[in-house]
Formats: sequence, C-alpha cells, structure tokens
Amino acid sequence: MRAFVRGDIDGFLGLGLDNVVQLIIAVGLCQGPLGFPPGMIYGVLLPGIAFSMLVGNALYAREALRLAKRTGRDDVCAIPYGINTPTMVAYVLLVMLPARNLAAATGASDPIQVAWQVGLAACFISGLIEIAIAFVAKFIRRVTPAVAMLATLAGIGFALLSMSFLLQGFARPLVGVTTLAVMLCTSFGRVRFRWGLSGIPLAILIGSLMSWVTGLAPVGSAPGPQLGFHFPHFVAGDLWTAFSFQTIRPYIGVILPMSLLSGLSSLQNIESAEAAGDPYPARPALLINGLGTICGALLGSPFPLTIYIGHPGWKAMGARAGYSTLNGIFIALLALSGGTSLISWLIPEDAGLAIVVWVGLVIAVQPFTTVPPRHFITVIVGFVPALATWVSQLVKNIMRAVEPGLLQPSLIELLRHRNLFLEGAFSLEQGFIYTATIWSAMVYYIVERRFRVAAIWSALASILSLVGMMHAWKFANGDTALNIPLLDWLAGEPIAGGWGNLVPAWPFAVAYALITGFLLFAQRFAVPALEGDW
Repeated sequence: MRAFVRGDIDGFLGLGLDNVVQLIIAVGLCQGPLGFPPGMIYGVLLPGIAFSMLVGNALYAREALRLAKRTGRDDVCAIPYGINTPTMVAYVLLVMLPARNLAAATGASDPIQVAWQVGLAACFISGLIEIAIAFVAKFIRRVTPAVAMLATLAGIGFALLSMSFLLQGFARPLVGVTTLAVMLCTSFGRVRFRWGLSGIPLAILIGSLMSWVTGLAPVGSAPGPQLGFHFPHFVAGDLWTAFSFQTIRPYIGVILPMSLLSGLSSLQNIESAEAAGDPYPARPALLINGLGTICGALLGSPFPLTIYIGHPGWKAMGARAGYSTLNGIFIALLALSGGTSLISWLIPEDAGLAIVVWVGLVIAVQPFTTVPPRHFITVIVGFVPALATWVSQLVKNIMRAVEPGLLQPSLIELLRHRNLFLEGAFSLEQGFIYTATIWSAMVYYIVERRFRVAAIWSALASILSLVGMMHAWKFANGDTALNIPLLDWLAGEPIAGGWGNLVPAWPFAVAYALITGFLLFAQRFAVPALEGDW
C-alpha cells in the first residue's frame, strides 16, 4: 500500500477539521472556566498537544502500512486519533476547576498554576492507566456490560457537555440557538448541502458571522492572534510538584474511572476497525494511545488523547495511511505557530458552543441505537449520577457567586426543610462515574434476570462506599470534596470527630449490602411475572 493516495485528502479534511474543532473547544475551556492566560495556552498547552498529536498520528500511519504489508492489502485505513473530548471536559470541570477554586480558597499564590499542574498529573495518570488497560482490557470488557460503559459516557455527554453549554447558547440565542438548529438539521436530518458543505463548517461559518455582527466578537479586551513559533516545554518539574497523593487524592474518583472508560472506548473503536476489515492488534494500538497521552503531559498538555470513533467512515472515504500523517503535521503546525489563536479570534467561543452541545447529544443518543428497548432503562439509570453532578456544580457555583462562604451545613439543613435535598446531589457527585457504571450494570443484569451477577455489582458498590470512593463527601473551603478519612489516617492526620467518622458513607454501604441480599434472595425464590402483571 502506498503511503499516500487521493482518498487521504478527503480523510484529512474531515479528521483535520474535527481536530481543529477540538482545539477551539480546548482553548475556550481554558480561557473561560479556567481563566488561563494566553501565554500559558498558546505557549505551553497547545505545543504539548501538537507534539503528541504529531508522534501519535505518525505511529498510527506506520501501523496501517505494517498491517497492509502483513495482510497483502492496499485498502487499510489508519486509526483516527485526537483529543479526548469527554475526558477533556470532565478534567476541566471536575478536576482542574475545583483544584483552582480550592487553591484560591486556601490562599495559594497562583491558583491557575495549581490547576494546570493538577491537570498534568491527571493526564499522566490517564496515560499510565491506558497502558495498563492494553494488557487487561479484554478481561474488563468481558465482566462489564457494554451498555453500562456506554450509559456512563452518555450521561457525561448529556449533562457535562450538552447541559453545561446549552444554557450559555440560549443566553445568546442569535448565535447559540441558530447554530444548534443547523447541527441538528445536518446531523439527525442526515443532509448536507452542495459544494460538500456539511454541518460543522456551516455552523461555524454562521456562528462566526452572527458573533461579529452582534458584537460578541472579539470578546471584550481579549488579545488578538498570538502568532509566533512556540517550542514544546519539558515540564517534568511542574508535573512532579502536583504528583503527590495529597494533591491528587480529591480527584481520584474522576481520574480513575474516566481513564478506564477512555481505554475501553479505544478498545471498542479498535474492534470497530476490525469489523470494517482492518484487524489491528489491540495491544500496540492502546500502547501508542497511552504513550501519546504521557508525552503530552510531560510537554505541558493536561488533555489526554484517544482513538476516535468513526474508523469505518474514514475508510469509506478512501483514506488510508496518509490522512493520519497529514492530520498530525497540520495540527502540529497550527498549534506550534500560534495559528490556533488566529482561528479562535476569528471563530469566537459562542460560534462553537453548538458543536459541543451536538457532540454531547450524539454521545447521549449512541446507547439507544445499540441496545434493545428493554435495556433503555439501563441507559436512563446511567444518566442520573451525571445529571446530579451537573446540578450540584450549578448550585455550588451560584452560591460562590452570591457569597463565597454561603455553603455551610446550616444552609443544607435549612434547604432540607423546603424539600431541597442538596446532600443527595452531593452524595451522587462524589464518585459519580463509579455510581453510573455500577448502577447501569446492576440494572442490566436485573433486566436479564441474572440476579446473582447483579448482586456482585451491588456488593462492589457497598465496598466502594465503605472505603469512601463513592458517596462520601465533606465540606471543604466553600465546596464539597471526596471524604476518605481512612486515607487521612494513613497519611498521619487525625480523624475529625473520632473513630466513629472513619466510614462517613456507611449508610450507603449498608444499603448496598441489603440490596445484595435481596438480589440473592430473588435469584433463589423469584419467578418470572405473568404477562399483564405489571
């Protein structure tokens, strides 16, 4: 197979544009919620992404040529590769932003620097976990229902991508609502327009035009394009500063499950490539994925990379190995030269919000297209913890905006008397990814009437609650955080309130233990209901 064919141009235009959109989203998240300065974004973060993208795409192109040589075929398509959008959003909103707020509340001299360093550590851990998954992924997939993983990702897509940005879009309807309608029409209406114009470029074009016409662009006193060549920085020192158990501990409940889901999603995409006729060995592909993420973290990027969905589509376009190489070179040049700042200046954040909302909706819809109707309840259950997390964050952000010290136990008690049970949202928020996956898996096996296996998942929830990885929360510096007193004790800290508070989520542990017993009872004594009983 040749290293470059005509179909690689079409594949590159599609994948390259997709990656440009991811860069715009990354810049918008860093500038908006995190408040990173332009020098950090364009001088450190993007060059780190650029180098890891270049190396990763080159290696996947090489794997495609090797597979073509090994099989004697000339139609092998390289694995698509780029920024992991769900993980990026989760790390910004659930790791880096809380780290910045905590650093500001505790009087740190540079909260933004702390947030970035914590993001580096999270990204590095993700890379390590993805490498480990290369050796155990098949076992994890064998014991975890696919619908449970899809439901968890769907909840994250709907709540943390769609809902988080939908409100901003409806606050500025001339741009947000218009572009959202364009994306829904072209995607779910399955149409495209003449001259090959598809939904994403059309939405960006309309959104950018409306932003400039209505005065949303340029944004306030935002600097213009930051053009100039920026070499990647080796930031092992900053990574080491953040890589302490005490610093990372509050966010382990997000980092570990998101990394696990990312690795398993990459494995699913490799299997999708095999179904399209390109049987890539899973281990080398996953190792490239993990090493690319680690490389990015060492060079200043807090955003993991991943194998993209859609391999059959790129192959159908005629793309082979060259489109991957072109994509890596193009994104690297764009990020290293400051070209991303020019695009972000011309295409303001509001013009791309609809694309983020659309990505979240596509992720949310996916499980419903792959599971039978009887398992729709499994998917819906997987949505609930992510929605509760979004509500929890929304309420806490409002409280911080009104008065930084407003979030107190006395306020929670007051709200409870008005039937507003915020502690329920806070309990679901801590370890919500574990909660979503376990509940989805448990309901899946309940629907299948395999109550013994459902009981095993419930027992796992009881254990995680007992050690504090699920539902355990506490007030901390005007926010809520993961509460694992046992780890505090192991780190040499005294247990607040005595030994009775060693297991703060014990009611959940007991509840899950009771559920486990009931499911085992159902396995022994339950009989199928007659038609019409329900």
